[in-house]
Amino acid sequence: MTQSTRQANYDIHPSFTQRWSPRAFDDQPLAEEEILRLIEAARWAPSAFNVQPWRFCYAIKGDDYWDRFLDALIPFNQSWAKNAGALIFVLSDKHTREADGSIKGDSYSHSFDAGAAWAALAAQAVHDGLVTHGMTGLDFEKAPAILGIGDDYRLEAGIAVGHIGKADSLPEGLQAKEQPSERKPLSAIAFHGPWQG
Repeated sequence: MTQSTRQANYDIHPSFTQRWSPRAFDDQPLAEEEILRLIEAARWAPSAFNVQPWRFCYAIKGDDYWDRFLDALIPFNQSWAKNAGALIFVLSDKHTREADGSIKGDSYSHSFDAGAAWAALAAQAVHDGLVTHGMTGLDFEKAPAILGIGDDYRLEAGIAVGHIGKADSLPEGLQAKEQPSERKPLSAIAFHGPWQG
């Protein structure tokens, strides 16, 4: 993995600054066990009332679902994500449910909770020596049908995952951007007391 030169203001676990979102992948499929280990980490994320609204649909490079899942991305993302080892789509259940699966009510935190699961997945990927790139550049009109998603679920995002590749494998316009990004300063996001925006 490319070494990150990003510096945190406080002493945090290095995996947070090591995580970034490259677009260059090595074009090798992942083993299903590698993908399921990432989803296992996501399974342990916190959620409101322990509803666990997240769901994951995945395709492994070269399998029967790969071309269809790749087609759920916008063309720009297809141009580089085609080299990932797997594609994972994150869904969330828009409802809370009874034990029998019937709808109990609306969930107001399903997207927030699914985001927590994605963060856990990304953290596990760093630990496993993999890289991830989350994206909302999806074809939201046709993707639900490709993935078989009904109205009770929201398609949140897609994730390209695999082993890091070389920047020169990317389209020319993306090669210079293939480096870890910076973060906003704490002063722009943390407020002691009311928000001061």
